[in-house]
Amino acid sequence: MAKENINEKISRRDFFKPNFSGAKAWAAELFAEDETKPKETKWAMLIDLQKCIGCDTCTVSCKAENRTPPGVTYNVVLKEEVGTFPNVTKVNIPRPCMQCDQPACKQVCPVKATYKMKNGIVAIDYNRCIGCRYCMVACPYGARYFDFGENYEQEMLGYNSYQTNEYGVEKRERKKKAPVGIVRKCHFCFHRLQRGEEPACVETCLGDARYIGDLNNPDSIVSKLVHSGRAVRLKEYMATEPRVYYLK
Repeated sequence: MAKENINEKISRRDFFKPNFSGAKAWAAELFAEDETKPKETKWAMLIDLQKCIGCDTCTVSCKAENRTPPGVTYNVVLKEEVGTFPNVTKVNIPRPCMQCDQPACKQVCPVKATYKMKNGIVAIDYNRCIGCRYCMVACPYGARYFDFGENYEQEMLGYNSYQTNEYGVEKRERKKKAPVGIVRKCHFCFHRLQRGEEPACVETCLGDARYIGDLNNPDSIVSKLVHSGRAVRLKEYMATEPRVYYLK
């Protein structure tokens, strides 16, 4: 009699119907954001255009720090005269890599040599890069350069004897394939950030116009200024979501 009651209440379809309620509860608990854990650092740079004096110290210090070859300059200062004489104003716009959250360079890379790090920096795997230069064409900011293998050895003795550990990874000698024949760019001096230091361009800025900080830290000066409503970004219409902000 008991069996008949059970069969009446539970059909064969219901009996074999999977029950995911327990699994859903477990997954929700597993992937729930732990508010007690500190959020991942998200590096961003802010440049105050009112303070930039166009001295190019950022350009020189960047080349010295990263030992970049001729024709490869991670940091440049774009200069423009605005207005008509006699009401002319000079505008200086420093332009590092924008470290975009939606990088066009990453999308076109056929070998996935360009990738986005968790800390917000767009990196290049020199061992993967095949030098096709698609990323250079795709970058709307012109912030990428091809390493043709030239060097300053004649003007600067010992140039090849030392190479910076870009992205915190030791590079192979320039006489070998990497990094010659590949694309290079600014990486916020990631090797310095790992040591708790500021990027070379930020540390040496004579006008104190550059700031580096964590967007996930509401107390950082970069986070405060970015969310103040005063900050703008270059070519926002491209929807690349750059992590370099400017104060006009």
